[in-house]
Amino acid sequence: MEFDLSWILLGFPLAFGLGWLASRFDLRQLREENRRAPKAYFKGLNYLLNEQQDQAIDAFIEAVQNDPDTSELHFALGNLFRRRGEYNRAVRVHEHLLSRGDLSRSDRERAQHALALDFLKAGLLDRAEDALRRLEGTPFENQARLALLAIYERSRDWPQAAAIARKMQGSNQGDFSPRQAHYLCEQALTQAAHGDLAAAQRLLESAIDAAPGAARARIELARLLQRQGDAPGALAALLQLAQDAPAALPLAAALLVELAAATGRSAEVRALLLRHYEQFPALDLLEGIVALDLAPDAPPGPGREWYVRHLDKEPSLVAASKWLATETLAHEEFHPQIQRALDVAVKPLTRYRCAACGFEARQHFWQCPGCQTWDSYPARRVEEL
Repeated sequence: MEFDLSWILLGFPLAFGLGWLASRFDLRQLREENRRAPKAYFKGLNYLLNEQQDQAIDAFIEAVQNDPDTSELHFALGNLFRRRGEYNRAVRVHEHLLSRGDLSRSDRERAQHALALDFLKAGLLDRAEDALRRLEGTPFENQARLALLAIYERSRDWPQAAAIARKMQGSNQGDFSPRQAHYLCEQALTQAAHGDLAAAQRLLESAIDAAPGAARARIELARLLQRQGDAPGALAALLQLAQDAPAALPLAAALLVELAAATGRSAEVRALLLRHYEQFPALDLLEGIVALDLAPDAPPGPGREWYVRHLDKEPSLVAASKWLATETLAHEEFHPQIQRALDVAVKPLTRYRCAACGFEARQHFWQCPGCQTWDSYPARRVEEL
């Protein structure tokens, strides 16, 4: 049987034509897909700019379906899910990114950080901690340490918080010595609550060494020494506080009055309070001076007249109310009602206010219960700010 070469000559052009048609079909399909993907992407951006998150999510899902290999679309979609509160969907998006073998190192680190934020926002602190620890040695290391610090403070894991704070200070992220002192104070209070006063005292002394200018450790040490019956040692701690952190002395004024009576050094303490009151006329210092003047064994002094003298310095409704409480009025029968109204009016003025978030409280906090900021409460009352 002879082979007909004419079929070969006819087959070449036919094969070439079919290949050309197939390539044109593939290119047309590719162009169509590429047109659809950017259109969905820009539609999502437009919705996002108009704060229409639901429509933006739908558009980005469509874009991801058209181009599943684009990591940027996944990041945008995951962040949108997190902002909307759909943390489970955000976690799935970022875990899918991390499972890809073709992801670059920078995108992998970015996805790990996004996953940690998902867990953090969802309140899954254990999983967030694990995800954040995987960011050591990455460009997100500093942010991860800050987040870890917040986790350990929130869970009151003070040793772990102290370890992270040391790392942050070692990498020049700031001065964390005052915060380290707070962690030691927190541990000292726990030890004292369990009855181990010696361990509590050691921790407070370490806190003073860590941050000599911080007020809390000396005040807590004075309270601990008073509890142990060492009134002279407690008074010495507060006298040192007056030198190292004079602005915090109003917080210790009431304790100073107690220790003055216990040690027989009322005149010395009164002189200290008066000296600081002349520089900073705080209500708590004023209260301490009045209390010392009214003590049974105190020499004659202005006593309650200090409240009127204070009004010459500051127009204080609190001082006026305290002075009026023991005065005789022309219509004394109305005094109880007037005093009760004044007491209600001055209550908000005697609170402490956080300088970071404005949260007000009757007692002074070293860490704001509202915004968790340390040392954000001034030692002065709302009326004095």
